[in-house]
Formats: sequence, C-alpha cells, structure tokens
Amino acid sequence: MLAACHSASRGLNGIVTLKITKTPKCYVGGAFIRSESGRVAPLTDADGRFLCNIPLCTRKDLRNAVEAAAKAGAGWAKRSPYNRAQILYRLAEMLEARADEMAAVTSARETRATIERIVHFAGWADKYEQVLGSVNPVATAHFNFTVTEPAGIVGVLAPEDAPLLGLMSLVLPAITAGNAVVALVSRESPYPAILLGEMLATSDLPGGVVNLLTGDRADMLATFASHEHIRVLSASAGAGDASRLRHGAAESIKRVKIHPLETDWFSNTHDSPYAIRDFTEAKTVWHPIGA
Repeated sequence: MLAACHSASRGLNGIVTLKITKTPKCYVGGAFIRSESGRVAPLTDADGRFLCNIPLCTRKDLRNAVEAAAKAGAGWAKRSPYNRAQILYRLAEMLEARADEMAAVTSARETRATIERIVHFAGWADKYEQVLGSVNPVATAHFNFTVTEPAGIVGVLAPEDAPLLGLMSLVLPAITAGNAVVALVSRESPYPAILLGEMLATSDLPGGVVNLLTGDRADMLATFASHEHIRVLSASAGAGDASRLRHGAAESIKRVKIHPLETDWFSNTHDSPYAIRDFTEAKTVWHPIGA
C-alpha cells in the first residue's frame, strides 16, 4: 500500500542493492520542510514493517505555515477566475499523469474521484460568482449588487478516511474562491498528501497557497482554532474536537465548518458550488444611477 516510501534495485551483477528509504517532508510556502522540532513518527505497512519517518509538526510549524499562506494569499486572490481555473485544470492533469503512483498509496477509485473533483471545481472557478453574487432591487435611484471576496486564510483538518479525496474536498472550495490554505493531513495515512505536495511543488499553483502539515491533531488543534489570521476552519471532526474548535474560534470570531466523521467523501454533494460560499465574504456595492 505504501511501498513508494522506499525502493530496491538489482544491479548488473544480479545483486540486490541496499534499499534507500525516502525521507518525506511537509510542503510549506512552496518548499519541503522538516518539523522545526525534529521529531518524527515511523510509518509502517499493514504487516508492521517500517516504511519511512513522517515529520511531527508543532504549533510553530503551523504559525510558519500561516505566515507563508499570508504572503501568497493576496496574490492568489488577485488572480482572475479564469487563471485560477486553468491552474486547477493543470493540477488535475498532473495527478492524472501520476495516477498509478497515487493509486498505489490510496486506491484507483479514490485517485480517479479526486481528479474528477479537481476538474469540477476548476470548471466553477469562473462561474461561481454568477451563482453566489446578485443584483438587488432597491427603492432608490441606485444600482445595488452583491459580489464575493475571499475570506482569507483557511485552516483545514483533513479526515482519516479517504486521505486524498477528503483532503482535496476541503481544500478545493477554499482555493477556488481565492483563499490560501493551511492543512493538517491524515495522521494514519499521510503519504498520499506528501505525494500531493510533490505535485503541487511542480504545478502552476503559487507556493504558499496550499500548505500541508503532518503530525498529531492534539498538538495543533488549539492553535488552528485560536490563530487570529486563520479566518475560516473547515474540519472533519468528532463531537469533542468540534466543540474545542468552536470554543477556540469564538475568541477570534472565525467561521467554523464541521464535517462529521462518517461523511461520505465520494458523494457528489461535495461538488456543489455552494461549498465555495463557506469561504467567501459578501460585499454589497451601491452605485447611483446616471452617475
């Protein structure tokens, strides 16, 4: 399932050479980083065999990722919807090209569903404004219309099941709307997200728009909830974590979107453009008629 963490080769003389263990790293600010703590956790296969070490990120890593997202977010928000759509289409193409590699660490079904979801949101990138915005009738000599703007930095807590599809189902609506994302990926199955980070690094998506951290949720949940620069939280969480997120978020008055643990990430309900609305702010403009 996770054999991509290491490899072996056979030389010309027929002798099997020493396996070289891959060193997975987190993807933050367009670069691959180790945790500032230096801590790692072993990742094993179903038979308990060691595969590789996964960085255990800390609250400082999270704060650094938020800084990276803040630097990249303004530029991403200014991109035209058409340009954001083309970049997402390109990401889908990259995942398609490495579909067999990703399927080896998740499943062919999940990989295909993720590609299709990326393409779906790419298609909405230059159209959701027509769904979420409006022209409002008023009883004065004005044009009155409502448009959407990105909310800012979005914190994502990914689900344990469907570690690729679930993660991207939370990330895609946010970046489609022009937000930057800091995501804590699956603790039990982090490798699909690490492989995704390798694709993001060579995609057209600017570094810092999507930042992927690995580690224990308990170590960072409170910081996700209370960090004042994170404006929206989108999390797969049980009742206990959901309560802690809402309580912490109340101090900084941020929006919280909770997805139950039993969520079916393969459902096409996650393809709705109204998922994008959770990551936007509405701006109403009044313009005098004839001016």
